[in-house]
Amino acid sequence: MAGSGTFFVGGNWKCNGTKDSINKLVSDLNNATLEADVDVVVAPPFVYLDQVKNTLTDRVEISAQNSWVGKGGAFTGEISVEQLKDIGCKWVILGHSERRHVIGEDDQFIGKKAAYALSENLKVIACIGERLEEREAGKTFDVCFQQLKAFAGKFFIFLSYMAQEVHVAVRDWLKKNVSAEVASKTRIIYGGSVNGSNCAELAKKEDIDGFLVGGASLKGPEFTTIINSVTSKKVAA
Repeated sequence: MAGSGTFFVGGNWKCNGTKDSINKLVSDLNNATLEADVDVVVAPPFVYLDQVKNTLTDRVEISAQNSWVGKGGAFTGEISVEQLKDIGCKWVILGHSERRHVIGEDDQFIGKKAAYALSENLKVIACIGERLEEREAGKTFDVCFQQLKAFAGKFFIFLSYMAQEVHVAVRDWLKKNVSAEVASKTRIIYGGSVNGSNCAELAKKEDIDGFLVGGASLKGPEFTTIINSVTSKKVAA
């Protein structure tokens, strides 16, 4: 059974963009015709959040790519949940594989960040997923469930995913370890390489409730195609 709720498409811009390229992207999105029943969120780098918030249509909500583990203060280089809310941010991406494996954030630290963001009413796009060597060693489920555990007990709006074949197993895990209600309400979104040419096929899959898009979200027309792939979902249903 797929998660209840609206199809979700997030665009993670990662460490990309300049004022000019972002103006162009915002303009493309403002002029695009987007299907009505899709929640659309974009995550610009911190330094452009304000620019995007002030110029992008309200149809698209804004996310940060990270947030601090508690209240702001003497934490050089960090951005607090309170500051994000102050500029109109509604979401934050936490636990992304690049934060885990390049920056070295562990499950407990990510879990604390998520708990704090949620306690302050910032919605979380919680990411879990195994590394290639873990998948090859047959450890996909172990790793994913371990990461889920750090998030569990807190109600999540979403889980973003690196490997689409584990969506069913994750929903099952939530049912057994959290509750049937959370399992049915959680939107499990696919965080693999989603692009304009594979989105329609992926959207049809029953346990994929949306996408977290990387590189393709930097191209307005392609991102629009991905958002509008919800039409394939309806046909499949």
